[in-house]
Amino acid sequence: MKPNKISVFEYSRLKTGCEYNGVAFTPALLESLERFHTSSKTRYFNLIHNGVEFCEYVGVLQVGRIQIEVLPKLDKNNDDVNTWRDRLIGMLTEVGMFRVSAPSTGLLTIRSNSILELYFDIFITEVEYLVRTGLVKQYRRQTLNHTALKGSLDFPGHLARNIVHKERFYTKTSVYDHDHIWHTILRQAIDLIKVLSQNTDIHNRIGALNLNFPEITPFRISEQTFNNLIYTRKTESYRAAIEIARLLLLGFHPDLAAGKNHVLALMFDMNMLWESFIYHSLRKQFLKHSLPYTVRAQTTTPFWRANNYWNTLRPDILIESTEDERRFVLDTKWKDVSCAGPSSSDLQQLFAYSQFFQSSKNALLYPGRTNNIRQGRYAITTNWSDRILCSVINLGLESKINNWQEAIYIAIIHWMHDTEVVC
Repeated sequence: MKPNKISVFEYSRLKTGCEYNGVAFTPALLESLERFHTSSKTRYFNLIHNGVEFCEYVGVLQVGRIQIEVLPKLDKNNDDVNTWRDRLIGMLTEVGMFRVSAPSTGLLTIRSNSILELYFDIFITEVEYLVRTGLVKQYRRQTLNHTALKGSLDFPGHLARNIVHKERFYTKTSVYDHDHIWHTILRQAIDLIKVLSQNTDIHNRIGALNLNFPEITPFRISEQTFNNLIYTRKTESYRAAIEIARLLLLGFHPDLAAGKNHVLALMFDMNMLWESFIYHSLRKQFLKHSLPYTVRAQTTTPFWRANNYWNTLRPDILIESTEDERRFVLDTKWKDVSCAGPSSSDLQQLFAYSQFFQSSKNALLYPGRTNNIRQGRYAITTNWSDRILCSVINLGLESKINNWQEAIYIAIIHWMHDTEVVC
């Protein structure tokens, strides 16, 4: 059965009484989103009269059996859902949100018209690979009441339980098996996918997987559980599956009031995604072309101090030359400024970066319909430079991610080496 899915773009609205992609946005659906909005720490959308309005977050919300896919969008005249979905998947892949470790498996072999189903598909593929190559065993402590002394005797427990049962021994033993936290996480993620997915192929693969997956003791999974995990040589192969399980399990919000319209949220801040995509693209291309530059993300420097309180500056991307002391500061913004100039706050923010990092050139990076570089400077002089250059760079969109990354690299290199005098 084909899942019910609503595909919209960021900053779009959904109103009750209307249909989207043939799916009705019902009052019950709105009520579930309102409960989720109240309980969620992150505001993926705003509540409006008889509806919701999405913000800068993109991704997917599954409410009961309805998927709401929120896609990025720049050009209001271009509403090609498939193109923007491919761009989003490509960007998430480049920043590491779709990790695939199973040999001979890649995103090119996994086809899906849903971001959520793509996550499900990759996770099941990873778990299938782990089962084929052999699941890891670990030691765990077990306390049991035996009729024979096996292991070490737990005296407090023995006295409490066996004071009238002289034939029994309450013991502690070490067991070497598959019942440990790694498999508990995978088991709960598998069960969650079985509930949420409407894909027949996914259900068939889960059924086959259950035949070979060991019985696991239930355990409450929280964010702290994932933070406490320590990967070793034996468990490194679990990383891709565990990272997806973390997104699914921590993004799942059961609807305790209604009991049926559970919400799964896999949403990403588009501004942060754009910043991370630019950083990974430049780093990848600079290494590919063996250029004498280092690309750093989120480099912090002290900005203001009051007693023991510190405030810092942290530009999105800092490029440093390994041959001389030149620095280039890039600040990324996911918004369309092709028909207008940058905001005063963006320019002021970049000016502060240039002062504290003493960068040779500075640029604001925006997405655009075509590549365009507008040179400019601040109307001020300093002791270390007679002019502070600030450019506005629009990076044109490409349908293929590899072509897009190459175009971004070419635009930035051209800007870095452009010696044109700006007046």
